[in-house]
Amino acid sequence: MTIKVGDKLPSATLTLATAEGPKPVTTEDFFGGKTVALFAVPGAFTPTCSAKHLPGFKQLAGEIKGKGVDVIACVSVNDAFVMRAWAEDQAVGEDIAMLADGGSAFTDAVGLDFDASRFGMGKRSQRYSMIVADGVVKELNVEAGGEFRVSAADYLLAQL
Repeated sequence: MTIKVGDKLPSATLTLATAEGPKPVTTEDFFGGKTVALFAVPGAFTPTCSAKHLPGFKQLAGEIKGKGVDVIACVSVNDAFVMRAWAEDQAVGEDIAMLADGGSAFTDAVGLDFDASRFGMGKRSQRYSMIVADGVVKELNVEAGGEFRVSAADYLLAQL
């Protein structure tokens, strides 16, 4: 079942990619007591994710945070080392928290996984964005297959 507006995020452990190395973090700890702009990508270093999705959130980070968002986070079914390397490659700095969902536990729990085996990628996350306030989904924008529109940073910014 896919998560929807008004639902509380399921309990799961993600891995925060930090300069000091991977750091496990529960959804309760990461999303609790704050407003988070979360966006998900099918894969680090993939074309649309690297050319448009992540750069859009990096570019608009100040405006998004200026609208009351405490943290901007990117999640992908990749390991924390890949997410950290991608963050460095994209010069993300402290603007975006990079969350690895290596085993797809979070992605599966929110019901936004898909099988990308035909592209040689295995299980992945659908492309989406959401606004989460104290662990509760306030906005959810899931892309139709192959599109990049409603999960973009400017679309989410307009919802704030």
